[in-house]
Amino acid sequence: MPNDAKPTGPRPSMPAPGLSTSVAVARLRRDGPNELPQDQRRQLPRIAWDAVREPMLQLLLAAGVIYLLLGDLAEALILLGFALLNVGLVVVQESRTETALAALRALASPHALVWRDGQRARLPARELVAGDVIAIAEGERIPADGVLLETTALQVDEALLTGESVPVRKREGEGGIVDAAPGGDDTPYLWAGTLVTSGSGIAQVTATGARTAIGRIGKSLGSVEAAPPPLQVQMRRLVWLFAAAGIGGSIILTFVYGLLHGQWMQAVLAGITLAMATLPEEFPVVLTVFLVLGAWRLSQRHVLARRAAAIEALGTATLLCTDKTGTLTQNRMNVAQLACGGSVLTLVEGATALPGAFHELVEFSILASRADAFDPMEQAFHALGQTYLADTEHLHANWTLARHYPLEPPLLAMSQAWRARTGGSYVIAAKGAPESIADLCHLDPAALEGIRRDVARMAEAGLRVLAVAKGVHDGTGLPARQHDFAFSFLGLAGLADPLRPGAAAAVAACRGAGIDVAMITGDHPATALAIARQAGIRADDVLTGPEIIALDDAALLKAAAGVRVFARIMPAQKLRLVQAFAANGEVVAMTGDGVNDAPSLKAAHIGVAMGGRGTDVAREAASLVLLDDDFTSLVAAIRLGRRIDGNLRKAFAYIFAVHVPIAGMSLLPVLLGWPSLLGPVHVVFLEMIIDPVSSIVFEAEAADADVMTRPPRRPGAPLFGMALVIRGLLQGGVVLAAALAVFLLDAAGPGGEAAARAMAFMTIVLGNLGLVLTNKGLDSCAIRALLKPNRALGIVAAVALPALTLTLAVPGLRHLFGFAPLGLAQVAVAALAAAASFAVNEVAAWGIRVFHRRAA
Repeated sequence: MPNDAKPTGPRPSMPAPGLSTSVAVARLRRDGPNELPQDQRRQLPRIAWDAVREPMLQLLLAAGVIYLLLGDLAEALILLGFALLNVGLVVVQESRTETALAALRALASPHALVWRDGQRARLPARELVAGDVIAIAEGERIPADGVLLETTALQVDEALLTGESVPVRKREGEGGIVDAAPGGDDTPYLWAGTLVTSGSGIAQVTATGARTAIGRIGKSLGSVEAAPPPLQVQMRRLVWLFAAAGIGGSIILTFVYGLLHGQWMQAVLAGITLAMATLPEEFPVVLTVFLVLGAWRLSQRHVLARRAAAIEALGTATLLCTDKTGTLTQNRMNVAQLACGGSVLTLVEGATALPGAFHELVEFSILASRADAFDPMEQAFHALGQTYLADTEHLHANWTLARHYPLEPPLLAMSQAWRARTGGSYVIAAKGAPESIADLCHLDPAALEGIRRDVARMAEAGLRVLAVAKGVHDGTGLPARQHDFAFSFLGLAGLADPLRPGAAAAVAACRGAGIDVAMITGDHPATALAIARQAGIRADDVLTGPEIIALDDAALLKAAAGVRVFARIMPAQKLRLVQAFAANGEVVAMTGDGVNDAPSLKAAHIGVAMGGRGTDVAREAASLVLLDDDFTSLVAAIRLGRRIDGNLRKAFAYIFAVHVPIAGMSLLPVLLGWPSLLGPVHVVFLEMIIDPVSSIVFEAEAADADVMTRPPRRPGAPLFGMALVIRGLLQGGVVLAAALAVFLLDAAGPGGEAAARAMAFMTIVLGNLGLVLTNKGLDSCAIRALLKPNRALGIVAAVALPALTLTLAVPGLRHLFGFAPLGLAQVAVAALAAAASFAVNEVAAWGIRVFHRRAA
């Protein structure tokens, strides 16, 4: 029922006149409106400024400015365009993140029924203040925290805050507990944003706005710092290292050349050439392209990437923390097991036949439920009847409800009296806690002990157990109490929130990929363990919220390392657990769908929210959103993350390698007193090949066949380890040696220095293509890499080779590049030198792979 609709059904009487209007207005001015504050929200200029301050983006802008100063407008525009694209992505993503607190506001009731000056009025919920007296009814969201003054069979769904899928009972009382928390039956406390599933009541407001439980979550969400993705940390270090080395080397080269030769203009030109050869502008470009295209690829798998850097981080995740309700399970109740007359029946999905011995048990479970059921357990009973008892005499659409006896502690049972329209005896149906129904039926000790055994067995399986009884009343009027009926015990019904289809397979796939899975839920430990076993999560032990409260941070780190099922967990404890996992060296991916998950989603390395069932708050706080709520989509996202992880390693190994011959050909001739071999124009030509190869070609590389059977990269291990850097440098050194050898051998030949320069340049370009193939097969071999289709590589080769031919054949371009015409023999020598460098690198790569296999 909408919050501003007129409530139906009886209302409790008004116990107090409520606040006066003047007092309410004064408190509203003092405490502020009943909504979450937005003062921490960053506006677009601040978000854009924060993006521009990123070191990688600053280097990208600096590279563009350098090319602009050199007069290379095309290259400058390309780099600056990437910079603007990067800023735009950050602005869009961070703007959506800043709406997390705004999304919390939508969860509050827009209107509330409140007493002011002794009169009942419906006011906007934002005008509520502490001390107001409000009325609540079935179907409404509670507008503020409060304590119950009067209640009629009130039950509230607090899954929003606790993760528990079953509504909890409420009783009237006094709010004197300072550390009261959501969850648990028979408390007098109400919490803003939770949903009334049955009954009605009158409550006094105790907290509004940011002082409510949901408001405190919003406050913690605003203060939680998201863990930086490991790739981002490594990239910053790498970029600054290479930038410092390149710029420092350029400055030193300029002064050395000027002091040795006295030609300061040439010295500056040599320094600029070296800077262009070593400036790592590819790093941020490659990262931007990989993550942008990765986000697009994820969207094809129904996964929204809200923070692109988390895509690669997902490929390195070592621990997946998942919520239970709505994530592993379907967030709906169904009847899983029936027990009647000593027989037990486990209901299998898809079955349509029900043994006759259980018909009466199902019939009276429906009669004990309201026809227009709002409670999820009552809905489950109705669904069970429609599945198994349709078109039978056990469904009574023509019966009239004569009286409803609500659940009233300490008797945790409810009854309904029905009568056929044609008259006759009253039929009484009761359901409730097994001990209460047994009390109504006046069972002997032996029967009671049997019921207790059945209840214990079903509870160990994680089921919520209700008992059902029937009675007949022949009098003309109905008694006032349930105890006045003569009931007979019918049996037990075990209800469960069923596991999502494919969840167990997804968990198995994660574990096969070396990713451990932990379940963190607000539900009961027995239920949590049962679901964990069904899903294939390690369930040797369970750690509960009350136990966590007693642990300091050091003890929690130790405990969290050995447990994978956590129950009765509150929001602040979820956050502590995620932080403990991260402190233990795990790369943490956290899934969730409720408000209670938002802080931990933001604190995790990768927060993954459910898009369909999830709250706006969870979606806005997360890095990734599963649009179809399909847990298997997460496996696809992990696979893509690992593909990106592997392809980034290949791309950066190539970048390390390809810059060695360019920098060497720029630096060594100057230091050794040789003629200059490469100038800015040569470097620009090479960069026009390197940029698309390092970004588009390697991004388009298909995933390796064993990508989901490898363990994730060891926590803390860099994506670009020293071994990868050295390997790239050695590969580039081989190409450099081949180019220098060609230059030295032909410098005295036909065409002289200009022809030798052309041959060396041709060797570098062709050797560059060899480096692409070698690094495409970084973990296999170049032959296998060639068999993997890569349309982008074909396009780059189709452009690069004709462009090289034009620079060697067209007189104007030859003059610009300082080349002389080459004969067929000279072209063959350069091509053979490039092929030899490729062969040497392949043999070395084969040796490295053999060494790693034997070491493993």
